[in-house]
Amino acid sequence: MSATNRVLAGPSGDCCFTGFRHEGTPIGNKITIANVPTYFVEGSSSKSDSEAKRRILIFLADVYGPFYQNNMLLQDFLAQNGFTVLGIDYFMGDPVHLHDNEQGFDRSKWMEKSHDSAREVLPKWWEAVTAKYGKEAGYCVLSDDDAIVAAALAHPAFLNEEHFRNIKKPLMLSCAETDHTFPLQSRRIAEDILVERKAQYFFQVFSGVAHGFASRSDPSSPDGRWGKEQSAHGIALWFHRFIDESFQSGRKEI
Repeated sequence: MSATNRVLAGPSGDCCFTGFRHEGTPIGNKITIANVPTYFVEGSSSKSDSEAKRRILIFLADVYGPFYQNNMLLQDFLAQNGFTVLGIDYFMGDPVHLHDNEQGFDRSKWMEKSHDSAREVLPKWWEAVTAKYGKEAGYCVLSDDDAIVAAALAHPAFLNEEHFRNIKKPLMLSCAETDHTFPLQSRRIAEDILVERKAQYFFQVFSGVAHGFASRSDPSSPDGRWGKEQSAHGIALWFHRFIDESFQSGRKEI
């Protein structure tokens, strides 16, 4: 395979800024870690609450942030499936949906500011989290980080070939049939790289849905509802597989 570093999952487009708001009552709380706002929801487990508290899942939100209704409900679902979830607000209280209908809103400037904010706050937040909780499982592109057990992505953006070549931990990708950000051709290149690297990976691909389905799908659409629910279930099972294996092998720090 050629040593290129092509963009595979492109930058955010219009599909990243649209979607449907879901109904429900979030059960988590807002806390701060390293002075960064964080959505926190403690896990419950059929085995024991203490085990759920030690199964830590890091949630890196889309442009709507961890405190958006849909994202809080998704984090709550993961907690109800046996994980304690931490959702960092690298937007520092300024997610994109606060600018809905704002006249003259410059999306490009907001994205640039948000990237700068994330680059500033994420390292110190991550250091504080790993100091407190030890090794984690991440719902994010952190699978080249030794401090995690596994990673999962739903309809990703901002990824080059090198992101896939550098993978060290098991990676799941939950993908849409229609995704201008991560299209079929790019998905197949990513898979070729993962095969070449002998990585441990899993692809879910849902028909009848588009980018954003895992968090902002139309609940009245059978395909959208199915894709959203099965994506979340699949991600929960993916993390349980590797975290539970870590428990069984005696890695009690997880």
